[in-house]
Amino acid sequence: MGQMIGGRWQAESGPGGALRSGGAWERTPSVLRNWVTTAGTFPVEAGRYHLYAAWNCPWAHRVLLGRAILGLEDALPVSFVTPRRTADGWVFGADPDFQDNLHGATALHEIYARGHPDYTGRVTVPLLYDSAADKLVSNESADILRMLGTVFLPYARRPRDLVPVLTDEIDALNTTIHVGLNNAVYRAGFAETQEAYDTAVQTVFETLDMLEDRLADRQWLMGSDLTEPDIRLFPTLARFDVAYHTAFRCSRRRLVDYPRLWDYARRFYALPGVADTVNFDIYRRGYFSHSPKRNPLGIVPVAPDISWAL
Repeated sequence: MGQMIGGRWQAESGPGGALRSGGAWERTPSVLRNWVTTAGTFPVEAGRYHLYAAWNCPWAHRVLLGRAILGLEDALPVSFVTPRRTADGWVFGADPDFQDNLHGATALHEIYARGHPDYTGRVTVPLLYDSAADKLVSNESADILRMLGTVFLPYARRPRDLVPVLTDEIDALNTTIHVGLNNAVYRAGFAETQEAYDTAVQTVFETLDMLEDRLADRQWLMGSDLTEPDIRLFPTLARFDVAYHTAFRCSRRRLVDYPRLWDYARRFYALPGVADTVNFDIYRRGYFSHSPKRNPLGIVPVAPDISWAL
């Protein structure tokens, strides 16, 4: 994945992260962390902000889920990059479904340069863009999701309180899901030593086991109502059997082998708007795309015979 240095695109190969000693992979943190608020530099307004996303990116998916579940499609328009990166990173294409509906750019790094001329960092999705000020706002999915569930809530067609109380428990569970599952599957998939892989994959299944137990006495992770941690969990569950189980060698168990988590995932999938944010075929083709280390022949396996219908 390439990056920008001083507002200029620099192409490079490899996953978006860094390998530390011992062959363990670590994700590079987001550097754009501005906030939309009720007043200030980035005031909340319906239609003012534009979302850039990718179908196959789980971090963008959590934002798309928040947008769909709350019914914010009219208040927050979106443009999708093509599912496959090129030497220019995330790019747009000729297909109307993969075009920049705001500026007509050909690559996402052009949007970064436009909104932050001296930007240095990774060019990632999701990206929240202020179309009125012509500035980048944030490329941190957790922050954008929190904004949708708070300051954007007055514009929601299906409002619900995703963060009923900003409790330590919600934030702690978000962190556990991120470290133990959302990011741990990548640490397993990109590990370059047996020890690094063993540590990461153990974390993945310890977290799945914990979540399975947590659902023994509740419908959603925090109780009877869907909240932010549910949205942060679902993108990983949606990709698990079709990709992470084999492509990232998280092969001890499948999602369908967890009775409570599998039922939970299908109930989430059945919520209004959620299925429209999911594309299992894109996940399968993306995670099994050609990779010199993980898939040197670029052979895409057949899809698992699994139905998400309740």
